Amino acid sequence: MHFVHAEAAHLPLMLLLVFGTAKIAAELFERIGQPGLVGEILAGVLLGPSVLNWVQPDAILSALAELGVMFLLFRVGLEIKGSELFKVGKTAMLVAIAGVLLPFAAGAALSVAFGQNRIEAIFVGAAAVATSVGITAQVLAVKGLLDERASQVILAAAVIDDILGLLVLAVVSGMAESHIDIPGLLTTAAIAVAFTFLVARFGTSTVRRWYPTIERRLAARESQFHFALICVFALSLLAVYVGVAAIVGSFLAGMAFSEASDRRMQDLAHGATELLVPFFLVGIGLQFNLASFRETSTIIFSAALTLIAILTKLIGCGLPALVYGRRDAVRVGIGMVPRGEVGMIVAQIGLGLGVVGAPVYAAVVCMALLTTLVTPPLLNYAFRDCKPQVAKEEFGLV
Repeated sequence: MHFVHAEAAHLPLMLLLVFGTAKIAAELFERIGQPGLVGEILAGVLLGPSVLNWVQPDAILSALAELGVMFLLFRVGLEIKGSELFKVGKTAMLVAIAGVLLPFAAGAALSVAFGQNRIEAIFVGAAAVATSVGITAQVLAVKGLLDERASQVILAAAVIDDILGLLVLAVVSGMAESHIDIPGLLTTAAIAVAFTFLVARFGTSTVRRWYPTIERRLAARESQFHFALICVFALSLLAVYVGVAAIVGSFLAGMAFSEASDRRMQDLAHGATELLVPFFLVGIGLQFNLASFRETSTIIFSAALTLIAILTKLIGCGLPALVYGRRDAVRVGIGMVPRGEVGMIVAQIGLGLGVVGAPVYAAVVCMALLTTLVTPPLLNYAFRDCKPQVAKEEFGLV
């Protein structure tokens, strides 16, 4: 009889539990008319420390989750033309700025009202700032609504939001460590903006011009997809080095190939996304731990912070989008609501620096989870009158 080593069985067991549970939960939610990704996030809550405690967040899951959201944004980028985003650029800029300032101020003020110190309050404000675009992008992609004007505003604003959010995090982290490098921050901001603008503006034309020549020289099967993946990873790496998130680079790579990709590339990108995105969604749920909510004050603060987080994005991001009408303004506001893993990362940094206590960390994680869970149903309702521009079956989105 052969004995299976527990260490050797860990990876396939974890993959089975996470992927299997996520897809079963997604199926159940789809059957009751709810977005499947909500079920996948709740699968993480079920598997994590709050309920069964079968799976713990680790380096492998984190890597799979990061790959999942990178491929998700690449796939979304493949369906977006840069020229379309630039048409809504001014509005998207206003949406992003208002969607950073209002949540930051309201989150910090709420923390002060609950008796937290200045640095802790600033970290709470920072955690309320950045939108987790992966959640909204997944909903819009599955519903075939990426061509809608509100969707274009959301995606463009989310890219700008990412740059602003990382700058806010750099400032508050510097305050916690008693030093702020103003010249360094300004340099990082300038490089990040220049990188994003140049790739978004010239990426598509560059690929369209040079890719046919490169493709003719490649002999391997699926060479088009291989070359695209190299560009995805290269731009993701560059994005990190210039001071923005890797997923921004993935999204920009997708946009660059949007007019050069064929059906085969769409199918391969979709297959990779279907494999990896559940790890991203389950990873969000795994961060939640009910044991942290023993104190009534933590529950009340969590509820208030979640409400503030939703309202400030709805108002702050919705008002600048009123130029496109009330319906689109509501859609944009809702699309910018989820904080997801972004808010959790801010809280983890504060916890690691010793400036954020366990109750505040628990409240931020709760806010990030709840804003992520409420967004898909709200988006379904807000976009209920929109007809998909492209049939879901065409891109294998069902």
